[in-house]
Amino acid sequence: MSRLKENGFEYYTLDELKEKTYYKQDLEALTSVFDGLPQDEYAPHLNRYRRYARAVIMPGSHRVEWLPKTVINDKAYYEYFQGSFNPEYTDEYRRFPALPEEMMHNQLLEDIIRFDFQQTFWMKEDALMPVHAGIHFVKLCVHDDGEVAVSSPNNLHQDGEPFTFAHLIRRHNVKGAMNAISVPDHRGRMPVDLHPDELTASFYLENPLESYGVYDPLVTHYVGTVEKGGKNGPGERSAILIDFQPTVVSDSEKTSSMKGLTDQMIFV
Repeated sequence: MSRLKENGFEYYTLDELKEKTYYKQDLEALTSVFDGLPQDEYAPHLNRYRRYARAVIMPGSHRVEWLPKTVINDKAYYEYFQGSFNPEYTDEYRRFPALPEEMMHNQLLEDIIRFDFQQTFWMKEDALMPVHAGIHFVKLCVHDDGEVAVSSPNNLHQDGEPFTFAHLIRRHNVKGAMNAISVPDHRGRMPVDLHPDELTASFYLENPLESYGVYDPLVTHYVGTVEKGGKNGPGERSAILIDFQPTVVSDSEKTSSMKGLTDQMIFV
């Protein structure tokens, strides 16, 4: 049994992707997108920048199919639904600027998505259907001493999607950005308020493609605020977040908790 299935959390390095011939070129292309990320219009005071895209993973082949964008005033967006899981936003939907079109053809990004998907497990009914993937490019960036960049929600939380994976792309001149994992009972709390024994894990992502995944029913997770380090230039933590959820919810999932079904789930 994988650590993700057993404990709800697993750490990854993605070393196998770093050996691909396209790795360096495609990573540079991914990294360059973060240079021009637009400010998160839902939190312009929190020094957060982001783009988003939606795709489906086809059963069997694991082919990534990108979903259509919404175009408003000649600008492309994707709708993001999180229901009631983020208390900082009362609307169930938010709308984020779409990833650039060239990212839909970036082999490294597609392979990251497929790697993550291969770690997931599903009811066999769900595994017969396409699985929805949400791809977030998120940058926490501060330019001046005393500024703080804040993730959302700013506490131990669950996302509502069964699986979420985080992949560091760039960390530069940063203080903070600690990752913490705990149990669902501590949802809404801050890691600093817990005894160290109450944390499943606490760590920092330092290098490109250093990653982790969480199985939402079993854990809460958190990334700390970002402050500027002691070097010249801005402080930045940029990461790709990828979440997965079924496109069709099975009857058994409607009547049972996901946690109680883990032994019946299969890897895809």
